[in-house]
Amino acid sequence: MAEQEPGWELYRSFLAVMREGSLSGAARMLGMTQPSLGRHIRELEETLGVSLFARSPQGLSPTDLAHALLPHAQTMASASMALRRTATTRHDAMSGVVRIAASEVMGVEVLPPMLAAFRERHPGVVIELSLSNQVENLLRRDADIAIRMGRPAQEALVARRVGSIVLGLYAHKRYVKAHGRPHTLADLVSHALIGFDHETPYIRAMRPAGMPYTREHFALRTDNDLAALAALRAGYGIGFCQCGIAQRDPALLRLLGDRFQLSMETWVVMHEDLRRHALMRALYDHLATALIEYAAMAPSPAKPRRATPKDALI
Repeated sequence: MAEQEPGWELYRSFLAVMREGSLSGAARMLGMTQPSLGRHIRELEETLGVSLFARSPQGLSPTDLAHALLPHAQTMASASMALRRTATTRHDAMSGVVRIAASEVMGVEVLPPMLAAFRERHPGVVIELSLSNQVENLLRRDADIAIRMGRPAQEALVARRVGSIVLGLYAHKRYVKAHGRPHTLADLVSHALIGFDHETPYIRAMRPAGMPYTREHFALRTDNDLAALAALRAGYGIGFCQCGIAQRDPALLRLLGDRFQLSMETWVVMHEDLRRHALMRALYDHLATALIEYAAMAPSPAKPRRATPKDALI
């Protein structure tokens, strides 16, 4: 007799509890009652013959096994979403759902007008925008199209290099009026620098250029790129910004442009199986063309130093 296989709805409930941290939160997220969701968890445990949560008056605590199962449940969820997107998008249709993965700054500051222009021409498209500085797994179909800073290494992906996005040092004109401009890289130590809370390969890549840009020099430390950009615009201090973003705001002043800048190689990527989908291919080509134009906007008075920031997608 074949062993009973848990249905996807049980794993979906398990994943919701892991994400929300409670039965009540998971029930709200899924639009279920708490008793129904609790039955799903018990049924999953009984079917698998394991204990996934420790019960206490304070609620549920995931066991080590639950944490071990989590990435597999996430893979199932990605496959389920990809299946629905594929089912709603005919190969020859210019309507359907497309999921795009990008960094937070790209998704908030750069992509919206590009996506708006595409939807004006193709009103049947629905965009799911997944913003994270973590690299989405396109082979697992966590997303259909991704904007990546760095050449993808995986096979079975279609990738187009759209150029190098240039970053420079900027400050708001209010800050410059109050504190003056740095004239050399060494002058930066006397200014309020906006930087990261945790050291990354991105920060270490800047050190050989002679920049005093390590954690102990920062007057504001954050791992959230949008928060850093907001602080820059508020006049908090000096920080990095994509030149294409800064050029839209006349209040942001380029500093030490003849001394230092970073260049991030940028790619548009999708799974090769999606080339047969008219909508996917059209959006892929549209983003590639628009990002080529965006990357070409930045001035380049200094010879760019190429960073290798796998985990810092500014």
